[in-house]
Amino acid sequence: MNILFATSEAVPLAKTGGLADVAGALPKALSRRGVDTRVILPKYEEIPQELAAQFEQVAHFTVSFGWRNQYCGLLQAELDGIVYYLIDNEFYFKRRGLYGYGDDAERFVFFCFAVMEAVRYMDFHPDIVHCHDWQTGLIPFLLKTRYAFDPAWAYTKSVFTIHNLKYQGVFGIEQLKDLTGAGDDLFRYDSLEFHGAASCMKGGLVYADKLTTVSGTYAEEIKSEYFGEHLDSLLRYRSGDLVGIVNGIDEELFDPMNDPALHTPYRDSLSRKRKNKIELQRETGLPLSESVPLIGIVSRLVEQKGFDLITATFEELLLTEDAQYVILGAGEERYEQFLKEMSVRYPDKAAIRLGYDDRLARRIYAGSDLFAMPSKFEPCGLSQLLALRYRSVPIVRETGGLKDTVQAYDEYTGEGNGFSFSNYNAHDYMYTVRRALSLYRNEEAWKQIVRNGAKEDYSWNRSAKAYLSVYTQLAAHRKEKEPWPAIS
Repeated sequence: MNILFATSEAVPLAKTGGLADVAGALPKALSRRGVDTRVILPKYEEIPQELAAQFEQVAHFTVSFGWRNQYCGLLQAELDGIVYYLIDNEFYFKRRGLYGYGDDAERFVFFCFAVMEAVRYMDFHPDIVHCHDWQTGLIPFLLKTRYAFDPAWAYTKSVFTIHNLKYQGVFGIEQLKDLTGAGDDLFRYDSLEFHGAASCMKGGLVYADKLTTVSGTYAEEIKSEYFGEHLDSLLRYRSGDLVGIVNGIDEELFDPMNDPALHTPYRDSLSRKRKNKIELQRETGLPLSESVPLIGIVSRLVEQKGFDLITATFEELLLTEDAQYVILGAGEERYEQFLKEMSVRYPDKAAIRLGYDDRLARRIYAGSDLFAMPSKFEPCGLSQLLALRYRSVPIVRETGGLKDTVQAYDEYTGEGNGFSFSNYNAHDYMYTVRRALSLYRNEEAWKQIVRNGAKEDYSWNRSAKAYLSVYTQLAAHRKEKEPWPAIS
């Protein structure tokens, strides 16, 4: 089976978030199962020069979309056993950063059309094109309209993965008409129209053969009005084609036994792990102590990640509990200012580092005893999986992938790998933090919680098997139906 991943970012080439980790790790896991999986993404200026230098141009051609005719280069390289393709157009992609430009609609409509054309120049015919988030949402739409009878895409099926339903690529109808060249009939409620505008993500949700999202709980949540971002009725309609599959992590890339960022390598030894805590305290200016519990946070500082709960309880917990915090992240100014102020007021208990630093992030996972992640919503979440991998115990809210991967510790049965609460309010969060801190001081109970977390498989193996099942269902039926008729 041949799978083409179409994505706007992928490790190790370009990354802003968890999508890049998925697009980098899942193809490797599928490849180990004998699936020829390749990845295509834009050639950004952000791509490290030492990686970009490994690519060779295999073709150049013109991409026509709307009234535009744009140059496109197709580059190819094999990195860590996976073939990557880059779509090269300096006008659209030679810029700092991946997103956030005023012409993002045009940039990613071009990318979708370029992917459709690029397949003609590959030594590879995809059985499945697996598209990720709104930036690639028009590929399933094009596959069943403009390219429905194109031999380059004969019998190809599509999978569309929702990584975060909140970000939908919504633009004006006239703008997307101009960019795609599609007529009025494709901007109705049963196609791309979305509350008087047009949605690229809806293109994927309506036209893809199968839909996936990044946890079973999130797959159920987004069919409700509260989490559905005005697409819940469509997702309920397509519920038979929607499956939730929890993301994994690259256990070779994140391995506390072989992580060069750590002071002391370890696997399950808490005494060796606590040597990393001492080094983290030293690095961040906190008092050195193995016995004082240290709570780590590595996150975007935004409301979605639960920072209104964290800020509402932070000072009271600092005043009443003997614990330390190390927080790494960047985001909304109100949260940044609050945390900076707390670190000045309580320098012996709180260390804040604004920005993102991969080395420090790994040292926080390794050096913390507890990891706080009280998200308002969380499609999957990777941080709690990394925390468990580094034997830090998560404190989470029961939503999305957090609910699927963290089970509350039960003192009576000894089961559970973390601490959780269900209602999104500050009192429940604070109670859960206090319960976690009290159990940290019970050495036997704490060892049991850490052991429970160590038993789980957080790799991509299980997830890859689930995706392979989705692909196999589609591949088995791909020749049973004729392609959709072309719609002008």
